[in-house]
Amino acid sequence: MQKYRLLGLASAALLGLASCSKNSSESAGSAKLEVRLTDTPGNFSAVVLDVQQVEVHLKDENDPSGWQTLAFTPQAVNVLDYVNGKSALLVNTDFAPGDLKEIRLILGPNSYVVGTDNQRYDLKTPSGQTSGVKLKLDKVTLQANATYQLLLDFDVAKSIVERGNWRAGNDKKERYLLKPVIRLVAQNLQGGLSGTANPAAARPQVLAIRSTILGPDTVSTFADASGAFQLRGLAAGTYQVQFFPTTTAPAGQSAYKNVGVPNITVTTNQVTSLGVTQLQ
Repeated sequence: MQKYRLLGLASAALLGLASCSKNSSESAGSAKLEVRLTDTPGNFSAVVLDVQQVEVHLKDENDPSGWQTLAFTPQAVNVLDYVNGKSALLVNTDFAPGDLKEIRLILGPNSYVVGTDNQRYDLKTPSGQTSGVKLKLDKVTLQANATYQLLLDFDVAKSIVERGNWRAGNDKKERYLLKPVIRLVAQNLQGGLSGTANPAAARPQVLAIRSTILGPDTVSTFADASGAFQLRGLAAGTYQVQFFPTTTAPAGQSAYKNVGVPNITVTTNQVTSLGVTQLQ
């Protein structure tokens, strides 16, 4: 797993935001570039990013002539609309074969969050409004007559930070800062896990953990109100799936419990179903 902490701007979330139009003229020998955004839920009612521009870099890191702007309609997008297997298609375009080095996202001044108190708070994104936020890509090579998909997994819970000096009623200080944490998954990593947690009222966090030579590779999400969950963009391998309830059982019922399910096999291009996992 690759995790990128982009300081300053809402780099990752940005991506998830707007959708790019597909070029109708397809030239022979060209590649296809597709960028999708998905999201790991956080404790907010809405997280809206004002995405203005998406660019890719095609040359060496310090070569300013390498940036290419993608066809893109600026728009505000609520990234919390894209959880549990849903993804926003940001870019779907013909592209010349070759290497991609970086993606750069430009945010406008109108990003904000809505808290669980139903109050709107401006989202501080200082550096991204001017120079943009860069996300480096490793070994991303577009080949002729092939489609390359980049899945950007934006972690809301880790990316939005409350200011330590914020106090209720102090409207001179922004309450939240955006410090995006993004997991980047390439096209050939298209395995997945799905299932249902019972009872749904437990609203568990679901972690899929794969052992690698670099240490545990962990991907997480939350079950929705029906108990359903889905994790996409997983590398093939053997996982342990862990469930951690985030609520307590009503009085008179058995307590919700943490559950671990070992030895779950994920294969490329297939979603493995865990069925129903009992948490009580």
